Amino acid sequence: MTHPEGKPLADAPASWPVTTTTVPFTGNKTSVRTDQVVMPDGTTSPRDYQVHPGSVAVVALDERDRVVVIEQYRHPVRHTLWEIPAGLLDVPGENPLHAAQRELYEEAHVKAEDWRVLLDVYTTPGGCDEAVRVFLARELSEAEGERYAVTGEEAVMRHARVPLAELVGGVLAGRLHNNCLAVGVLALQAARAGDGLEALRPADAPWLARPYPA
Repeated sequence: MTHPEGKPLADAPASWPVTTTTVPFTGNKTSVRTDQVVMPDGTTSPRDYQVHPGSVAVVALDERDRVVVIEQYRHPVRHTLWEIPAGLLDVPGENPLHAAQRELYEEAHVKAEDWRVLLDVYTTPGGCDEAVRVFLARELSEAEGERYAVTGEEAVMRHARVPLAELVGGVLAGRLHNNCLAVGVLALQAARAGDGLEALRPADAPWLARPYPA
């Protein structure tokens, strides 16, 4: 499908005028902001949303077509969820590839030689500005040294390697609900059925949502 002007469909940066901004809550990593946004008809309407530093996630695929997954308790939804390794961009301007490599090491004690950008998404653009870059990592091996010391929910994480087809089936059957896992495995399946994995963007591809130094 193409744009009415004959171009491929693409999201575009835009910014409607804001008359005032308040920050009613500030947490350790995120905050809540209220903007008074000027609508196209000239009226003003409040928009409350979470301000988020951004995240990275990794679909780590081994030579047996299995994906590295972890099970973690998520208190807001009162569930333990099977997920792919992921984490926050804790440092402003942090290179997302470096962050993804760190998360794969810390959460799964795995390293990878081949990295590609699988997809970029806004997780909940109606109420949060979080942007996530999901990488595909291949040519996996065990990381050197001792495992990263984990605390909190991560201390009881379970690890597994699950066939890609089984994860795709679990998402479509409604058994698996984590957004990064769902979009990651479905995108991987779609990439294989389309132009192939070698056509994916390089790991250092520009990311307009969270620009970083070259």
